[in-house]
Amino acid sequence: MLPWIDLRSDTVTQPTPEMRAAMAAADVGDDVYGEDPTVNRLQKIAAAQMGKEDGLFVPSGTMGNLIAVLAQCSRGDEVIMGDLGHTFLFEGGGIAALGGVFPHTLPNHPDGTLMLEDIRSAIRPDDVHHPISKLVILENTHNRCGGVPLSQEYTRAVGELAHSKGLGLHIDGARIYNAAVALQIPPADLVKWADSVTFCLSKGLCAPVGSVLCGSQAMIARARRIRKQLGGGMRQAGFLAAAGIFAIEHLTQRLGEDHRRARRLADGLAELPGISFELGMPATNMVFPSLRKDISMTAVDLANRLKEKGILAGVVAERQLRMVTHYWIDDAAVERTLEVFRGILS
Repeated sequence: MLPWIDLRSDTVTQPTPEMRAAMAAADVGDDVYGEDPTVNRLQKIAAAQMGKEDGLFVPSGTMGNLIAVLAQCSRGDEVIMGDLGHTFLFEGGGIAALGGVFPHTLPNHPDGTLMLEDIRSAIRPDDVHHPISKLVILENTHNRCGGVPLSQEYTRAVGELAHSKGLGLHIDGARIYNAAVALQIPPADLVKWADSVTFCLSKGLCAPVGSVLCGSQAMIARARRIRKQLGGGMRQAGFLAAAGIFAIEHLTQRLGEDHRRARRLADGLAELPGISFELGMPATNMVFPSLRKDISMTAVDLANRLKEKGILAGVVAERQLRMVTHYWIDDAAVERTLEVFRGILS
């Protein structure tokens, strides 16, 4: 159990005892030589889960997204993405700094989508004055839009539009399993029209580190070389990969418990004076309560008061918190959090 009720993110999860045992027993080799059997098994399992030909184990989702762009774009090309997307907001401008790839941002709508007509209008004509439009990026679930899942129908529409214009589609699926559980659909069906997809093992799935990038064999071959160039080649990484295998095989289907607890937390908070939900009630494991104007404290003030009572919450705006449920947040933790909120806001 974590020492705090830590709701800042599902990145704070730690390996379960069973996962630690699987890591300790892992068979390992040198992955740069392609000789780590556990890494190889993880990559095959991940690719099968996503309905793709091959997979590549990478240290982080940020690196996975960067590699996906670099493997499918050249310097001076353009990637179309949301202005609230993780790749645009939280990945250090890596595609531009390291790849010379131009980000073309479109407004994300409250449901995490980009308007199809906006995407169509953003695709450049064949003109020497313009960068070449090469890739569209979607995020599922969408973090800054409240952890909302993107539907199979929408992703299909974007994929078909992109492909009809000669562009690829990449899905930042850091929490694709949350989307799959929420929509009650296999993850492969959510990324069927994507040329590449990343998903994270170290968020709600409790692994200590790592993401997997999946796509065609040809794209993953390019990606492996780029991973090495970025310093992401790992040696006896099977100890880490074993955690990922355990996560996929044992922890993906329990994510519904996190969603249920997020909704219980949101329902309880909605009953309190001064709390609203501008981003709507949670569809997955993210809760975004806002402070109404009649509450004098800011989100930072509230987070500090919560911390004094052993509860950690994230601050995402002047009057808005983000709280994320995960494996280490049980029913008692949710009820304790609501009790503390009541005491502060009463």
